[in-house]
Formats: sequence, structure tokens, C-alpha cells
Amino acid sequence: MLSSRMLLPSQLLETVKEFASGARTPAEPRNAATVVLMRPSDQGPMVYLLRRQTSMAFAGGMCVFPGGGVDERDFDASVGWAGPTPAEWAAGLGTDEATAGALICAAVRETFEESGVLLAGTSADNVVSDTTGDDWEADREALEGRSLAFTEFLSRRGLVLRSDLLGVWGGWCTPVFEPRRYRTWFFVAELPIGQRTRDVSTESDKVAWLPALGACGASDDGEILMMPPTYLTCLEVGQSADPAAVMAAAEGRVVEMFTPEAIEEDEVFYLSRPEYLRPLIEARLS
Repeated sequence: MLSSRMLLPSQLLETVKEFASGARTPAEPRNAATVVLMRPSDQGPMVYLLRRQTSMAFAGGMCVFPGGGVDERDFDASVGWAGPTPAEWAAGLGTDEATAGALICAAVRETFEESGVLLAGTSADNVVSDTTGDDWEADREALEGRSLAFTEFLSRRGLVLRSDLLGVWGGWCTPVFEPRRYRTWFFVAELPIGQRTRDVSTESDKVAWLPALGACGASDDGEILMMPPTYLTCLEVGQSADPAAVMAAAEGRVVEMFTPEAIEEDEVFYLSRPEYLRPLIEARLS
């Protein structure tokens, strides 16, 4: 539920104080990518959300966008590629060229693994139209199980990754007091014509398409659970009329990785939020 402050649970306070004092060392965050997959509706952009299995060590029970950690094989520079190059992506992502390429690969790979949607085609002029066949599912499972490399998958099918179908949106890093930390780049993409999402991820127990602002409302009402980065991304994306407007808004954006910090005020601890989102949050609460 959105509030003027993201209050920290009382059971975390001692842990927060230990990190603040330097008594404990933060875990090194792992690089990750997540994709806000969208389609149009009369209620604005709809977003694809997966509810993570409650047994998951990180964000169990939370509704999230498709995504996951960068794999070492995502750095393979021989991957078939169309659209802006890793060097062109690097500035917007705030990374070096190799990391930028790996993040784009991870974003496309994880989206396919967790939704069945593939942002790739045989050339820069087309996109795969249907990935629902048994042969596609076998490849998706092999990718998810890490027995198949993404580069090999694309090469075998004569495909190139369509980096131009992605837009950069933002970046969030898990707070220092969490035992599992991710430095996550958020991307946006529109569902390609002809493709369909499928409830296939082994990490989720439910999937849904919801209007971006409707997802915020469902969270406000306690119907679904979302972490602040997911909620605030839905809130921001929901300000646009349709996916095309979101993609246009993504042009020229530069990631400034934000790490929420524990702030104490009047003996109450709460998490900070990006200052540029304050007007949206205040408008939502008014």
C-alpha cells in the first residue's frame, strides 16, 4: 500500500542499525535486468506481472515484471544483434560496453524464459510472430535450465536480438541491509504483434495483465503485493496513454541507479524514494 513514507518493519530495525554503524558489511549486489512488458488498453498501458512463488528466497509472494540476474554467458559478444549496439546502450545504462550488452541479452532472455515472449527476429525488419509451439517450449525450458546458451539458441534459429524493441526506464539497487541484493536495470517493451504471453515460469505461481495504474490500485487495496520499485514503475508508466507513449518517453533516458536508504526521523525508520517521483506519489495520495 502506498503511503507518504515506506516504513520499515520493526523486526528489521536492529539489522538496519548494525549496517548503519558499520558493524555489518553489505552483500555485493548482482547485476540484473527486468522488462516492463506492455500492451494497449482503454485504461492506458497494461503491464505483465508474475507472482513469485512464496517459497522463493527473494521477493516471495511479490508481483514482479519478467526478469532476472545476468548470466556469465550473456557477455558473449558473438550474439546475433540488430538495433542500437552495446556501445550505444552503454551511456544510457551508465555502464561499460560489455556490461550493457550483457544487460540487453539478459533482458531479452529472461523475458522469453518467464513469459514466452521473444524480442528477436530473422533481421532488423521483423519479429518472431509465434513462440507457442512445442519446439519453442523445449528451447525455453533449456534456456531456463541453463543447458542452452542464449547465443546458441538465436544462432540455431537464425535469429538476431532486436535491441531496438527495448527502451531504458530506470534502475534500482536492493537496500544494503538485505541479505540478497540486486542492481536491477528496468526496461520497457511493447508486446510484439502476434505473440502471446504464457504462464510458463517455474518461479511464479500466477500471472496477469493489469492496467499499470490498476495494478497500483490493487496493491493499495491489499489485493496484490508489490515491492516499491515495481509499484513506482507502474505508477510512472501509468501516466502515459499507451505503450507507444511510454516507449517515446524512454528515448534519451539515462539510468541513475537508486538505492533506498533507511532514514530515521522522530525515532521512526523509513526508506527513501527517488526525489523525482515525489510529485507522482503526492498526487496519488491526495
